[in-house]
Amino acid sequence: MTFAATVLTLYPEMFPGPLGISLAGRALERGDWSLETVQIRDFAKDKHRTVDDTPAGGGAGMVLKANVLAAAVDSVADKRPILAMTPRGAPLTQARVRDLASGPGAVILCGRFEGFDERLFEARSHIEQVSLGDIVLSGGEPAAIALLDACIRLIPGVMGAALSGAEESFEEGLLEYPQYTRPFEWEGRTIPEVLRSGDHAKVAAWRKAMSETDTRLRRPDLWERYGSVRGRPASGARHETKDKDQ
Repeated sequence: MTFAATVLTLYPEMFPGPLGISLAGRALERGDWSLETVQIRDFAKDKHRTVDDTPAGGGAGMVLKANVLAAAVDSVADKRPILAMTPRGAPLTQARVRDLASGPGAVILCGRFEGFDERLFEARSHIEQVSLGDIVLSGGEPAAIALLDACIRLIPGVMGAALSGAEESFEEGLLEYPQYTRPFEWEGRTIPEVLRSGDHAKVAAWRKAMSETDTRLRRPDLWERYGSVRGRPASGARHETKDKDQ
């Protein structure tokens, strides 16, 4: 099954962009996934092909018109999920990316200006609003490229090693462990000895411990979630209990 991506955008020339090179580009050439762009402006009915208007109630910027967007969305209506890239959406997670990558593909709606007329989402409630994080971009296209890249790399055969996609940050609810490579010594710093021991069990234990430590220190939000999913304390409570017992 080919992962089919359709991007609704005012700037179709931005695609495939980075997705046309490296692993994603080679996978596109092989037919592991497909890409189609749809020009939103083609669905504007007036002679000027107007896609936006001033915000109701006043304010700066322009808002994308619901009627134009709905016509564009309806033109590609099928069983694929439809995602609108907007900072008002739910944060994208690796779990959601895995779900998308295992399906038939996705339709991605790219916003611009001050965003979408809210009535679009009221009238087309199946559209999923998605955000890359607490940042604001100039448009949804860079976010769509990032989302597609995250999905494409999980398509079977795109990455060389089978474990490449499994041993990554967020795949197990933790940040990935630190990585090292040759030379063994650089600017007085050496690779941790355990990684040179050849003892795979010790290496695995070290990597798990480092993932947990880095997640706890750098991403306490992930650490708390990891603890709740695993059914054990995730905020240092294990260590505190042990100290009290001693």
